[in-house]
Amino acid sequence: MTLPSRLAPGDTAPEFTLTDDTGTEVGLSDFLGRKVIVYFYPSAMTPGCTKQACDFTDSLDSLRAEGYEVVGISPDPPEKLAKFREKEHLTIRLLSDPDKTVLREYGAFGEKKLYGKTVEGVIRSTVVVDEDGKVFLAQYNVKATGHVAKLRRDLEANSAGPEEPHAGKN
Repeated sequence: MTLPSRLAPGDTAPEFTLTDDTGTEVGLSDFLGRKVIVYFYPSAMTPGCTKQACDFTDSLDSLRAEGYEVVGISPDPPEKLAKFREKEHLTIRLLSDPDKTVLREYGAFGEKKLYGKTVEGVIRSTVVVDEDGKVFLAQYNVKATGHVAKLRRDLEANSAGPEEPHAGKN
């Protein structure tokens, strides 16, 4: 197993078209002209993933007010995502990547530690894509609990004013 290549600020975000929980195809290009938070999670209806999805849902109105859309991507089939949305009353878009192509392109699938063992799987990650389809912020191995609050702080810190250089490239 090898470590996945990770995206960095300034990279062009890989284009994708995936099926959402309603059976609709959704592409990254659908969001051109808007900022989008693309987050990757291992499995719907597990405790950590539920906490993270509920946090994004609870924050969606304020994130939209700041110009962000949110999509969550996992290897789950659309049917499981639909059950997840219904059970947890989620309002974010959930996309299915069953062959893990998009997860790999975004560096969100590969070698990781799980209970002290090295395994291959989904790496909980978040990539913020700007209005032009470029990576603004890329975070890997994020924690499910408290991630949305930390992401908001990081977005605020990385949205430097004109007198400061762009801080997202460290």
